[in-house]
Amino acid sequence: MRVRSAGPLATVQDLGRRAWQHMGVPVAGAMDSLALRLANLAAGNPEGAAGIEVTLGGLEAEFLSPARFAVAGPGTGVRLNGTPVPAWECRKARAGDVLRLDAPAAGARDYLAVAGGIAVPPVLGSRSTYLRGGFGGLEGRPLRAGDVLPVGLEVGEPRGPVPPTLRPDYAAGAPLRVVLGPQEEAFPEEALAAFLAGTFRVTPRADRMGCLLDGPRLAHRGGADIVSEGIAEGSVQVPGDGRPILLLADRPTTGGYAKIATVACVDLPRAAQLLPGSEVRFAAVSLWEARELLLWREYAVGRYKEGAG
Repeated sequence: MRVRSAGPLATVQDLGRRAWQHMGVPVAGAMDSLALRLANLAAGNPEGAAGIEVTLGGLEAEFLSPARFAVAGPGTGVRLNGTPVPAWECRKARAGDVLRLDAPAAGARDYLAVAGGIAVPPVLGSRSTYLRGGFGGLEGRPLRAGDVLPVGLEVGEPRGPVPPTLRPDYAAGAPLRVVLGPQEEAFPEEALAAFLAGTFRVTPRADRMGCLLDGPRLAHRGGADIVSEGIAEGSVQVPGDGRPILLLADRPTTGGYAKIATVACVDLPRAAQLLPGSEVRFAAVSLWEARELLLWREYAVGRYKEGAG
C-alpha cells in the first residue's frame, strides 16, 4: 500500500508488547483493541496482526496489488474509489484502487486491516508504534504521504460481516463501567459519590497515553501520592489537584498517584474513542460483574472467529 495522505495521526498498531513492562516499556498497541481484532478476523488475519489506526480520519491509501481489507470502528466515512463501503466486513480491492477514511461521525479512531497484515519489522515482539519512544511501526513515527507499507502473505479465509451485537455503540453515551479501586480507601465517601454521580468532560489534554477529565474535584483522605506501582489500561488516577486522568494504551508502566477506579475491560473500546469535549460518566460494577461481561463478549468473539456468527 502507498499512503497518499495520512491525516492528523495514523500509525501501525497491533495488540502491543505486553512482555516488557517490567523493563519500563509501555504496552502501546491499538487504542480500541476490539475493533482491530474484529477487523483482522473479518479480513482473514490472526487477531493480533498489525493494521493501521486512523485518528480523526484523513487517511488515503492506494493498493499497489490486489488485496482484501476490512475497516472497524465508528467507520462512517469509508470510501473505495469514492464509493461508500460499509465497515465491519471484508471487501476486495484491485491494484490502483484508492481507499479513504474520513473522520467518523462519532468516536475518534478507525482501524484498517489488510489480509496478510502490515509487515513492518517487529520490535520487542510487536509491530505497534510507540511514538514517545520512537520505535516500532514504521520507523517509530506516524505515517506520512509517500510511505509504502509492506503487506504479508494471506494465510486465512475472510469471514462474514461482524455481527451487530459485537459492534460497540460509540455514540450511545452510556456510563463507562468501572471497578472501584485499587486505592478506593484513599478517597472519602464524598469523593466516591461525586465520581459516580458527576459528569466529566475530556479536556484538550487527551492523547494515546490518556485523557485528563474536567468535572467534580475529587479530594483525597490524605495526600495523592502512593508508592509507585504498575498501571493497568483503564486506570483512573487522581493527582493532587483532584482532576482524574483516564490512562489508555500508551500509559506509563508505573505511577505514583492513587487510583480511584479502573474501567472494565468490556468498556475500554468506548473509552478509547473519547474525543476532547466528550462527556464521561462512570458506573460501579463488581469485579465479578466485570469479569462476566468480558467473558460473554469473548465468547461472542470466539463464535465469530469460528464462523458461528
